[in-house]
Amino acid sequence: MKYPEFLRKGDLIGVCAPSAGVGRKLESFDRSLGTLRAEGYRIRETASVRLDSDRGGNAQTRGDELNELFADPEVKMVMAASGGDFLDEMLPYADFEQMKRNPKWLMGASDPTGLLFPYTTICDVATLYGCNAGSYDLPDSSGGTQCASGAGSRQTQSDQPGVGNSGTGQDACRPQDGRPGLESSGTGQADRQPQNGQSEHWSGPEDESRYLRDNLRFLKGENPVQETSEKHLGCAPFLAERIQFDTPTVWKSNTGAIHTTGRCIGGCIDVLKDLIGTPYDGASLFVDRYGEKDGIIWYFDNFALSAEMLYRTFLQMKYAGWFRFTKAVLLGRTLFEKSESGMTYDEAVERAFGGAGQKEMPGPPQIPVIWEADIGHTIPHMTMINGAILRLDYEGGRGTLVYQEN
Repeated sequence: MKYPEFLRKGDLIGVCAPSAGVGRKLESFDRSLGTLRAEGYRIRETASVRLDSDRGGNAQTRGDELNELFADPEVKMVMAASGGDFLDEMLPYADFEQMKRNPKWLMGASDPTGLLFPYTTICDVATLYGCNAGSYDLPDSSGGTQCASGAGSRQTQSDQPGVGNSGTGQDACRPQDGRPGLESSGTGQADRQPQNGQSEHWSGPEDESRYLRDNLRFLKGENPVQETSEKHLGCAPFLAERIQFDTPTVWKSNTGAIHTTGRCIGGCIDVLKDLIGTPYDGASLFVDRYGEKDGIIWYFDNFALSAEMLYRTFLQMKYAGWFRFTKAVLLGRTLFEKSESGMTYDEAVERAFGGAGQKEMPGPPQIPVIWEADIGHTIPHMTMINGAILRLDYEGGRGTLVYQEN
């Protein structure tokens, strides 16, 4: 596994729009870039980043702009500007051979899974899942701004806010016309702002911005321990009147305890299901390369798949050989829950991997699985390193994640 060089102060981050432009949220996007600048990084945006477009321009242009960043030796890391729905259409224009020759950290969340997954599984280069370039916008409770490291942030021509988030409705959350709702089936614009016009992330007490500060530490090559949150935001941030951690966090599992290591791989399952069987499905290559020696730990971020669709997708992955040598599976909280038949998410997971729901039907040996984890479209969410060896410890509804490089 190739590990690109981590960032140092003064390094240049390239931001492109493989999924969508950020023209509708430039103010918060600039605040987010201000956070990265406060960390000492320079920013270079491609031309499509600031378009007010769900596609960020046409597919070939987006591919060309990604390739330009990887070809530029001055650019040390590439970030996706935003999530979205249309990254898959630009994949034929991404020069994966060039990306493999010039390995750089590539980071994104939600729809950018479609780029991260083949880069790691086919090109054998580690990638980061958890934030987009616009994920670092942190208005404080007094209406000012503060970056994830605690330093003040300023605007400039550059990035945008990032990932969308969370699970069940709370008093602070109100549906809003024009926002993704329970009927949404795509990965959506997971970077949209709360209803009150504030950005999606609120720093609040220091511990409520820890997940973003941890992400910034990963960019520098540090390796913070990530643990189950005490509480999480109980709805999507773009539906929240204010951002606060209001819901106790409990990770569920089909087994009492998990203590294992394995190669970490995964992403947004809404996107991964569309890669199965395509030229961008490198799962078998990855499993063949590392499964027998290291074992595999899969993680999945579910934006809006129904319980039934989630179950069928897990079966499809199993039939395609994705879960060979799997030591454990981590599934994040579902952002928009729904069911067509009355199946619960607990039942979907247990039927797919073994557990109470599997008693009615024959199935393969049980795979240890955790769900309702702090992964993906939730606040807080962990940073996942595709390709790294992950140490996973779980017991009593809580877990700890620590990465090893080799």
